[in-house]
Amino acid sequence: MKAFVLTRYGSNQEIHATEVPEPTLNANDVLIEARASSVNPVDLKIRDGKLKQVMPLRFPQILGYDAAGVVARVGTGVTRFKPGDEVYARVDTNRMGAFAEYVAVSEAAVAPKPASSSMEEAAALPLVALTAWQALLDLGKLHAGQRVLIHAGSGGVGTVAIQLAKHFGAFVATTTSTPNVEWVKKLGADVVIDYKKTAFENELHDYDLVLDTLGGEALNKSFGVLKAGGKVISVAGPPDPQFAKDQGMGWLLQQVMGLLSFGVRRQAKKHLASYSFMFMHPNGEQLRELAALVDAGIVRPVIDRVFPFAETKEALAYLETGRAKGKVVIRVD
Repeated sequence: MKAFVLTRYGSNQEIHATEVPEPTLNANDVLIEARASSVNPVDLKIRDGKLKQVMPLRFPQILGYDAAGVVARVGTGVTRFKPGDEVYARVDTNRMGAFAEYVAVSEAAVAPKPASSSMEEAAALPLVALTAWQALLDLGKLHAGQRVLIHAGSGGVGTVAIQLAKHFGAFVATTTSTPNVEWVKKLGADVVIDYKKTAFENELHDYDLVLDTLGGEALNKSFGVLKAGGKVISVAGPPDPQFAKDQGMGWLLQQVMGLLSFGVRRQAKKHLASYSFMFMHPNGEQLRELAALVDAGIVRPVIDRVFPFAETKEALAYLETGRAKGKVVIRVD
């Protein structure tokens, strides 16, 4: 099969289109014949080696986490899917490989794709929708009447997070650039801060939760908008010791994560708030719930551009420009 593989850490120059064997199918695996995938900022971090301490790779490595397609075969232990089913998935963390014509995924990570969505729309959802769901609901415990700030509302995670937060009854603020202000309002944001004109930390106060997708100064300043007891959940900031513990990392790595996140956790303590780093995990059951929301018209996938499979490297390069509004998708013909 054709696939795009990373041969060593570096840049897009280390990614090559090549022929590789089809994935090995375990008893509880579903083999998906890909119709579409999508690119995410984590793909760039993996490519660049920024996550090699927590996710070391064995080269050559097929990249890609999002997949939508048709079930080609199933393992002997699979009970919920059969060949011909249209599905979507965020592939297993330790078995990435969605930039390929076929990808093997554990049954527990797979769900029927939204019936109302095209393959491209379905492929735009898994990683960002699960990230938004797990940050807002699992970690954030968001409920009706709370106030949430979602950074980068026009990004992949932000576009879904705004829609989910509104559905669950929250008052939503977001940050974006000037051209996207009216657009993110249509997604459901109650307050939109144009970061090119206004400092969000001067405008927002007494929020219950911040979903940070930016890290850096945006993360540090986010604590100032919280009420006492508020939470910042970040997918872009430094990993914390609890994350390391939850991932089964040893004592030494837990200490390293503690040092990396010391300044942020000190900021949280100063503001009587809490800080959590989150790295989303595959979850087929949550994808089923999200598919129901998509089919009900509550959540809609947002796609900026679709690239053909042969231009996977160009799709990554376009994402890297930071200009994408929503998701960048790859069509696998």
